[in-house]
Amino acid sequence: MTDTASTGGLETPELNIVADFLRDCLPFNDLPEQDFNEIVKLLEITYYTQGHKFEKDTPDSGLRIVRSGAVEIRDHNDQLLDRLGEGESFNLAGLNKEEPDVRAVLIEDSLIYILHDDDYHAMRKKHRHIDRFFHSQRSRRLRRAARHEPDPSSMMRRIDSLMSTDVLAVTPQDTVVEVAKAMDARRVSSALVCADDHVHGIVTDRDLRSRVLAAGLSGEVAIVSVMTKEPRCIDANSSIFDATLFMTRHGCHHLPVTRNGVLAGIITTSDLMLARQDDPVYLVQHASRQKDVAGLRRIVDTMPKLLVQWSSAGVRANQVGHILTAISDAVTTRLIELYIERAGPAPVPFCWLGFGSQARGEQLIGADQDNGLLIANELTNAEKPWFENLAHAICDGLDTCGYVYCPGKVMATTDEWRQTLAGWKNTVNRWARAPTPDAVMRVSIFFDLRAVYGDTGLCRQLQQHMLETASRNSIFLAALAANVLDTPAPLGIFRRFLLERNGEHQDSLDLKKRGVIPIVDIVRIHALANKITAVNTDERLAELAHQKVLTINDSRNLQDALHFIMQLRINAQARQIQRDEKTSNHCNPKDLPKLAKEQLRDAFTIVDQAQNTVRLKYRAGLG
Repeated sequence: MTDTASTGGLETPELNIVADFLRDCLPFNDLPEQDFNEIVKLLEITYYTQGHKFEKDTPDSGLRIVRSGAVEIRDHNDQLLDRLGEGESFNLAGLNKEEPDVRAVLIEDSLIYILHDDDYHAMRKKHRHIDRFFHSQRSRRLRRAARHEPDPSSMMRRIDSLMSTDVLAVTPQDTVVEVAKAMDARRVSSALVCADDHVHGIVTDRDLRSRVLAAGLSGEVAIVSVMTKEPRCIDANSSIFDATLFMTRHGCHHLPVTRNGVLAGIITTSDLMLARQDDPVYLVQHASRQKDVAGLRRIVDTMPKLLVQWSSAGVRANQVGHILTAISDAVTTRLIELYIERAGPAPVPFCWLGFGSQARGEQLIGADQDNGLLIANELTNAEKPWFENLAHAICDGLDTCGYVYCPGKVMATTDEWRQTLAGWKNTVNRWARAPTPDAVMRVSIFFDLRAVYGDTGLCRQLQQHMLETASRNSIFLAALAANVLDTPAPLGIFRRFLLERNGEHQDSLDLKKRGVIPIVDIVRIHALANKITAVNTDERLAELAHQKVLTINDSRNLQDALHFIMQLRINAQARQIQRDEKTSNHCNPKDLPKLAKEQLRDAFTIVDQAQNTVRLKYRAGLG
């Protein structure tokens, strides 16, 4: 008996190593044993350094399988289509049939197995399920770039698809008359004042009326004296929804657009009149005009229907969270404005705080309230009832609108969550000095905070104190780490899912509790330890990679895992809504396609590895 027979037809230890790896890779794990072994023997092992590019004219564009390293697939506009890691594969010839000039760029030194063209196509021809897998894989990757295009709403398109690139640029020395004539000749309502490739100002028709004619100025004055200096700009990669929300918040009607810091165009409120009543931007703007809680409730009631539309259209999970949070913010803001109309202006400055998923911009359907009040230190006892009444009015209004009361009473109606700046600082100090399980639970909510309404300076001061306190206290960080590690990834031996054993959700996974929250907790503790002010999880991961706290690969893996689990959660909720069921965060893995199940296992594996990093880095603080 030879070694070949005992190893299923593979003659060398090296081939056995390749086979062991390939058995865990889709779709090769479904091949019959004999065909699988033949494929293993045909693979060529290659090695390339970071930065190497595979392009459409690269010789032999067979199937390349990433054994180690990482690859980015990009289109002719350098738009990222996909990121691939260990066990994933790509075929450039297939990708280029549907999208011109697609290329692959190695972002790490990589060991790659290649199955040459003839062998690759022979395998696909012989096995229909293999052929279907690679066909759908190619389509998925090309769709990822298209996700920047219209989804269920035109408002998800990038700004550069709508902005005007025919920008009128003038110099600071030009006179008002010269600029007005140029605007009239070009039939535009604004001009940008530029020098040294930098936008120094903007002047609009309204400025000419109010700052020149109404003020009785001469038309010979320099435009620099009447322009709006250093106008706010937005990046060309932002969505039309982002632009509309930005312009609404800042009260501007003309918004310069930049790409890599260089002026690329301009977008106006007239450009944004494409919004329809089922667009999220319409809902945000419509909320600001409601006269009572009932009107706000009608807006919130449309959100489940929209979630179904967004899920069907493949809107990215982070965009859905951003949209739903923006609507939640708008409802909260309008409730506060309605209270001020009834009760009169606030006696001292204050800030309404959003915590948890609202602060991170990651809210979904069914979110409960997590909020608080931050009040200036000059508050007197006589003025306290105004803020207590505000808290009850807003929390009651939110509950009526569908944002139910927090079961743990993390709301501004509770004294501990309604304090002056000095009071909040003392509370943070107390939590840090004695990180009891209850304090750690509260911290995990509170340390994701954002100003929803009011004096943002108060929020910045509190956040700065919070970061300073947390980052220098190793015992406190160790206690937070224990909380991070308290919910292990739901994978058992042989990567089997660990499901709920009984109850309403028997044989299912809680995607929020077992997937989303652990990732959020992991990223938060790294952010607190390194004084990172970002609150959104994607933004925190980007900054952690920038500061080299996490490797680029680890940061991207956590981001991909979060987005994938969030997408499953959104899709599951959309199906529940369609079946008129109560929405939950549970999902039965048996209901998922095989590929999605494997990807979910991969996501949980990433969580497990990231938790191990937390264990090694922070648990030592407990001695």
